[in-house]
Amino acid sequence: MLRRGLLRPAKWSRNRRIQTSVPRLADTFDPVTAERAEDEVDVCIVGGGPAGLSAAIRLKQLEKETGKEIRVVVLEKGSEVGAHIVSGAVIEPRALDELLPKWQTMEGHPLTRPATSSHMRFLTKNLSLPFPHPPQMNNDGNYILSLSQFTRWLANIAENEYGVEIYPGFAGSQLLLSPTADAHDPWGNKVRSVQGVITNEVGLARNFTMKSSFEPGMAFRAKVTLLGEGAHGSLSKQAISMYQLRKEAQPQTYGIGLKEVWRVDPENYQPGLVNHFLGWPLAYDVYGGGFEYHMDDGLVTLGIVIGLDYKNPYLNPYRELQRLKHHPHFRKLLSGKSERLSYAARVLNEGGLQSVPRLHFPGGALIGCSAGFVNVAKIKGTHNAMKTGMLAAESAFTTVHPTESSQASEAAADLSSYETAYKKSWVHEDLHEVRNLRPSFNTKLGIWGGIMYSGVDSLFLKGSVPWNFRHSSTHITEESTSSLDAAETNPASWHQPIDYPAFEPPLSTDLMTSVALTGTNHAEDQPIHLRVVKTLEYMNQLDQIRAHNEKANPAIGAGSKAVETCSKDGDSGKVEEEKRVRSDHVRKNVGEYAGLLGRACPAGVYEYVDQEGAEMGNGEGWQGKKLVINSQNCIHCKLCDVKVPSQDITWTVPEGGGGPKYTNT
Repeated sequence: MLRRGLLRPAKWSRNRRIQTSVPRLADTFDPVTAERAEDEVDVCIVGGGPAGLSAAIRLKQLEKETGKEIRVVVLEKGSEVGAHIVSGAVIEPRALDELLPKWQTMEGHPLTRPATSSHMRFLTKNLSLPFPHPPQMNNDGNYILSLSQFTRWLANIAENEYGVEIYPGFAGSQLLLSPTADAHDPWGNKVRSVQGVITNEVGLARNFTMKSSFEPGMAFRAKVTLLGEGAHGSLSKQAISMYQLRKEAQPQTYGIGLKEVWRVDPENYQPGLVNHFLGWPLAYDVYGGGFEYHMDDGLVTLGIVIGLDYKNPYLNPYRELQRLKHHPHFRKLLSGKSERLSYAARVLNEGGLQSVPRLHFPGGALIGCSAGFVNVAKIKGTHNAMKTGMLAAESAFTTVHPTESSQASEAAADLSSYETAYKKSWVHEDLHEVRNLRPSFNTKLGIWGGIMYSGVDSLFLKGSVPWNFRHSSTHITEESTSSLDAAETNPASWHQPIDYPAFEPPLSTDLMTSVALTGTNHAEDQPIHLRVVKTLEYMNQLDQIRAHNEKANPAIGAGSKAVETCSKDGDSGKVEEEKRVRSDHVRKNVGEYAGLLGRACPAGVYEYVDQEGAEMGNGEGWQGKKLVINSQNCIHCKLCDVKVPSQDITWTVPEGGGGPKYTNT
């Protein structure tokens, strides 16, 4: 690899800009021979969310405290920090109090709206009834805000007050591994260590030829790599599989959260009000509920969270959100001079303590929602994400600057002390107390039994029981990247289609009208980042590229034309295999699950449409149907990767800077 000059700090609001030599136009991209710029850092953090920024700030605080210099880089795939951040959000400031004790005196902090009242209500189609409020959902001392704006504020502090280097528009696409096995995984197996991150190429055409704007991905070599990508991150998923980090943990389970931000009529605005809802419009066997938070400046954020272990493939999360707004409670709230400003969606972790994997691997660690620290009973995770980022930072600093009594025993960074610190921290206590609440809904107790058990546990037992409920009896091996939620989906023949009501603009609108509010934009002529390939096979191709195998195909899963472009002479079998995989996907997902992704995706990315003309015989369809992936619509929610029954959608990063441009979500 060719080493280029080191980068200097860039403003966090700027997009990626690297100067490279002009490639020969229309040449096929070959990752094996690509010359990449390299940069050496002490700690590379992937993800500019609460966990990653808290880790970065804590590292630089330790630099000031000890006088030992440490270079910290944060890579953020969004066009700016906060552009891809989605949450309710009601924040518990416990971690912030520890990280920045004087935050209330800092200029421009966004925690300006305290939660003043908190209620739980049970909805029927026409009624809103008071419901017992679990003590964990008490919001005294908490704040209602936009998490997107909160991370922007943290980024300003990290860069301007602590000297953290933040690079927006840099999408971490693959882990940079040592050339040979130089470390041991948590189970004692000899493995290659993580030595940093390689960012995605920019300026590739859809068929993997190089455009005039082409820039090869950059290699950030790091002593420590922290993965803070959020729920179901693409690099985190690879690391968990590669190092068997779920060997002693249960599979993660997820929910999909969809939200809107409205400026409501002043008569309906109640600053500081927090409402949570159970019941309608969700079916009795679907875990989930709605929320309504009155933020500052007359804004109300409302939405719905649906457990992705739902059975019925006809369920449409977006239509459930729109139907929720037809309830008399929301009709009144959104009446008068009300205006919808934003729409967003993102998967969130629901597995809790049982699903937290091993946190460290040779060369790095998982922080925040990459590991899954959401307290489902509280419906909060930001405080835990920030704290784990801080704990990992302290371990990373000791690794980079070891004391005489803690000299590194091997070349690869060992962050096992982070795991120990987490188990002794209030994060572990926070999750341990509520560990049985979410999985109680998946036991023989059912939904209503789960509600009753959760009430007793949260009010009286408070987790002080000798048992741990499992999320499901479904078996998924520790090295598998398959999703527990996908395995819970029933065939369409077991269910009837759901009759959703017609849209009533402006109260409820069609999907594309909502997607337009996200500001989503991807360069249309770029490789499809939603690959139709099983993740383990995709990882195998990455290994072949790392091994400089000339027959490795970087376009696997991106379509037969792209695979054909990247295939070497005498390797036409890969094109036919690509077509077969695409055909098998359509057969299973249309034939057995009635095209689930066409309804489940909250951005209209996936369509199963009729083939026409020559397409009928191209080998990529099934019984006249084909898959169309509108990747330019993708809002990076990760639902497809989690929920597709065939588990053959692998979410990879697009060009850095693409995707949604959230501002107040």
